[in-house]
Amino acid sequence: MILSILLMVMDHRFHQTQTLRSTLSVLTYPIQFLAEMPSNIGTWVTETLQTRSELQQSNQDLHRENLKLKAELQLTAALQAENERLRDLLGSAYKIGNRVLVAELSAMDLDPFRQQIVVDKGSRSGVFEGQAVLDAHAVMGQVIHVSPLNATVLLITDVGHALPVQVLRNGLRSIAVGSGRINQLEMPYLPNNADIRSDDLLVTSGLGGKFPPGYPVARITEVKRQPGKPFATVLARPLAQLDRTREALLVWEVNIPPEFPEEEQPSSPPTGLSTENEVAAP
Repeated sequence: MILSILLMVMDHRFHQTQTLRSTLSVLTYPIQFLAEMPSNIGTWVTETLQTRSELQQSNQDLHRENLKLKAELQLTAALQAENERLRDLLGSAYKIGNRVLVAELSAMDLDPFRQQIVVDKGSRSGVFEGQAVLDAHAVMGQVIHVSPLNATVLLITDVGHALPVQVLRNGLRSIAVGSGRINQLEMPYLPNNADIRSDDLLVTSGLGGKFPPGYPVARITEVKRQPGKPFATVLARPLAQLDRTREALLVWEVNIPPEFPEEEQPSSPPTGLSTENEVAAP
């Protein structure tokens, strides 16, 4: 005990055993290392296995999250595209100035003998037979059958559909008939000397009372004049995206009488005179 006390005093006060302690620590290090090896090996194995399990679980979680984000990204892209289509539809509705109803397509039949679509609006929404149907670009067709919850639309390219049109450039009137092809209309009743050319724009003429006048329909793609035949071969390409659109516009024509200030109210015309200047503003 006395020796221990003397050694502690000498080490604490005079630092005489520092060299001895360093030498002993070097000599005892291998023994200490061997003694701690089993514990260190066990700790390393435990941490390694635990880390591998955590990495596998983390990888699975990240994989599931990645799939979820990809699905959400697809939905976002679809919503963005739908938003752009609805903006186009709203812009089209604003330009045509009539009452419209946006409907989504629920079925489509585009075989050569019957080109029809079904929309998710019916008589409960005020849809009626003969109603004009458009997309954001041009005329699509007209309603031929109505049920309470949906309606069937005959496309302008159906072989049984005929649409009164006129050439926007010069007002030439004719009939555009469906060809059974989704990208082609025919105009079989134009004489060889008719003033029509490629790239002319066709719009609805308003004749027949089915379609309000002025709606875009198609653009002329081919004009063939054959001597000896009474009519020219005229083909046109519909402007509506009949095979790609997902929404349609059901149109009600609204005629609003013109408003005049009190000091500009037109007087009643004399008997027998027409009022050609008084037109209903669309």
